[in-house]
Amino acid sequence: MKILGISAYYHDSAACLLRDGELIAAAQEERFTRKKHDPGFPIHAIRYCLAEAGLQASHLHAVAFYDKPILKFARIMETYLALAPRGLRSFLKAVPVWASQKLWLPAEIQTELDRLGVQRGWELFMPEHHESHASSAFFPSPFQEAAILTVDGVGEWSTSCLGKGKDNEIQLFQETRFPHSLGLLYSAFTYFTGFRVNSGEYKLMGLAPYGEPIYVQRIKEHLIDIKDDGSFHMNMDYFNYLAGLTMTNQAFAKLFDGPPRKPESPITRREAHLARSIQAITEEVVLKMARHAHERTGLSRLCLAGGVALNCVANGLLLREGPFQEIWIQPAAGDAGGAVGAAYFTYFQLQGEERRTDGVHDRMKGALLGPSFSEKQIREFLDAKGYPYERPSDDTWDMKIARLLKEQKVLGLCQGRMEFGPRALGCRSILGDARSESMQSIMNLKVKMRESFRPFAPAVLRERTRDYFDLDCESPYMLLVAQVKEDLIISAQGDETEISIRERVHRKRSEVPAITHVDYSARVQTVNKEIHPAFHRILSAFQELTGCGLVINTSFNQRGEPIVCTPEDAYHCFMRTSMDVLVLGPFFLFKENQPSWSREEASKKGSFELD
Repeated sequence: MKILGISAYYHDSAACLLRDGELIAAAQEERFTRKKHDPGFPIHAIRYCLAEAGLQASHLHAVAFYDKPILKFARIMETYLALAPRGLRSFLKAVPVWASQKLWLPAEIQTELDRLGVQRGWELFMPEHHESHASSAFFPSPFQEAAILTVDGVGEWSTSCLGKGKDNEIQLFQETRFPHSLGLLYSAFTYFTGFRVNSGEYKLMGLAPYGEPIYVQRIKEHLIDIKDDGSFHMNMDYFNYLAGLTMTNQAFAKLFDGPPRKPESPITRREAHLARSIQAITEEVVLKMARHAHERTGLSRLCLAGGVALNCVANGLLLREGPFQEIWIQPAAGDAGGAVGAAYFTYFQLQGEERRTDGVHDRMKGALLGPSFSEKQIREFLDAKGYPYERPSDDTWDMKIARLLKEQKVLGLCQGRMEFGPRALGCRSILGDARSESMQSIMNLKVKMRESFRPFAPAVLRERTRDYFDLDCESPYMLLVAQVKEDLIISAQGDETEISIRERVHRKRSEVPAITHVDYSARVQTVNKEIHPAFHRILSAFQELTGCGLVINTSFNQRGEPIVCTPEDAYHCFMRTSMDVLVLGPFFLFKENQPSWSREEASKKGSFELD
């Protein structure tokens, strides 16, 4: 049975392909169009998935779309009618798009698959949005039975759901409904602190440790009433997303001491305090939801999905202080993963196929589900362009990378299958030496070209995780934050609350300073030899050379750009930035050897809207 899963029309459109329950391929549309968070119909991602499975002209049994557009449109219309005449501008902006495209989804899917040569005869299924999220959380997980928690902005009406899964069936039995939404509350603070909604929430999370939770009580008194079971009610007098084109209004600004921060303007202590405060609120709600889920289900395992499940700080707290023994988080927890959830919902729940797990291995294949490029393809690209390269022997490849990292080189790595989801996990990554005191600043300002306060994540050998972090479980998808081990920490010198964020960034906090955040935490990726052998080889070589079993791992892109997909994408990003070395499969390219004209060419192709 071959099932195509699709998510589209909000943000992070994506497609996946299941064959007899095996996830063959999955990718976001942005990686092909080079438009970050591309919401359009994922024709390029679909074409890739069909090609990867060898189905260009073969028969699909089913197509699964990740939500119900009619229900979502009904919610939008009902909201506008309830608020009329307010919200006219927002109404006039949204409705034409729905009328011309989104309501005609079955016809559009049919037309596009016809163009791709896919035979007719497939059946279309449309689970609800949070059914797709819940399915993406449970069905690929290693658990035969588990509680399920999904939390995001909004689907059709639901903004969070509680349920459970067993064998080949999920059941959702409690929901929070729009406009009351933890995801939209967090996005409101994202907007107010000057970051882009649906893109900058992770920046807010990274900024939080620089502030104090001084606004928590104010938020509870005016914005949100949180119950013991994690349910809540929001005071919509302070928000503008129901009727306007912004997330917050004048009342919100008055409550928090002035207007929203203008994007790209200096970040003040107010923004840091706001970030810390809404992070504390988010953690409280998630923890209470999880405890209630444990009480309702009596189960010891939990599966998470939805955009809020990408809040790795809250995930780390839930692992440490929550009631569950084990947690599994969908690596593409946002809308992109809805494609996977819709496909699995169709396969297991609607078609009734048998599902078995071993309690250890998930079905996501390390999230390595995107395109790969052979040595022949890469060589042909390099030769056609005239880009100088070296090709060392296979048995020295990993040690050569390790030596370059030890020499403090910043290295772009493009090898193997591209990752599915928002994290680069060693196939489309930029690597650096985590022991360096200056590497965080170098990579933020000269390579990533982003805000200096943002931390970098470590990739660590799974077998050495406990040597560096207070973490005793797998974290293959970089979705858990853990504290750096106490014996590696260097205590802060004096009171840091009175110095600027920029000054705090540059203070050495541990023996691996480039990945140690201001609160002595790190967003950890554990690298398992079985799942990711090539990346494990690099880390093992670096450990052999330096005694250190971890490196900086950040996504291969610059600010505003999607993670690179092809060797050409990787080369252009390499030339636009101050990276020293590019590794394309088995080939090494050194910046000083590249032709000067290619720098100009790369810069012309490097115009990305800031995120």
